[in-house]
Amino acid sequence: MAMLSFEKKYRVRGGTLIGGDLFDFWVGPFYVGFFGVSAFFFALLGTLLIVWGATLGPTPELQTFNLWQISIAPPDLSYGLGMAPIDQGGLWQFITICAIGAFVSWALRQVEISRKLGIGFHVPFAFSFAIGAFVTLVVIRPILMGAWGHGFPYGIMSHLDWVSNVGYQYLHFHYNPAHMLAITFFFTTCLALAMHGSLILSVTNPKKGEPVKTGEHENTFFRDLIGYSIGALGIHRLGLFLALSAVFWSAVCIVISGPFWTRGWPEWWNWWLELPLW
Repeated sequence: MAMLSFEKKYRVRGGTLIGGDLFDFWVGPFYVGFFGVSAFFFALLGTLLIVWGATLGPTPELQTFNLWQISIAPPDLSYGLGMAPIDQGGLWQFITICAIGAFVSWALRQVEISRKLGIGFHVPFAFSFAIGAFVTLVVIRPILMGAWGHGFPYGIMSHLDWVSNVGYQYLHFHYNPAHMLAITFFFTTCLALAMHGSLILSVTNPKKGEPVKTGEHENTFFRDLIGYSIGALGIHRLGLFLALSAVFWSAVCIVISGPFWTRGWPEWWNWWLELPLW
């Protein structure tokens, strides 16, 4: 009930970025808005194109609706940065446009919700990093390498095969320094937020007969454990920083592989062996 009474404070018209009162309404607990409609349109169109792509094939035997086998491949490298025929990668290009349209629309819808709530834009800002990583893979890197064919295919198994093949293409991909940073931030994000989440559960779900603990108990625990407590607000700021850093460096690690470094990543570390120090 408290949540329902709170919603009255921001379920008002206004705060939209485009269209004014157009689509400025809710469906149940979900805000629609102009960008909600555009997100739904692009998502639906992209999904239908994937389903249509699953029906295309040189023979009926290759037409499949098996979720694990569906794969929409990018154009052949010979097409460069031009448009390809629908059955030769053009479908991938249209689906890419739909995906970017849906993701960006969703982020802008989050901006409108934030404006209605009167809060900062931390949520759409964070989501934009995920959008940026996707755009890096399917737009920025292919453009830098001169062909849309360098994008990854849309499919579960084919996508994993693409990741594996790129890793082997640059030999030991885990020697990529940006990849090292990304993995470090991913693991540290899990560690920091697991420590935070487990602490919150431990203080709000005490043993039978014990009172619920306070924030001071939380701070005391970490001061005893590691000598310092970052605080209730600080841990969320740290979690946001760690998560965004992980996504950022994961995008960097792939965009420099190919456009800026074409050899095996172990060779990059030769600078260490060539230091005058040795």
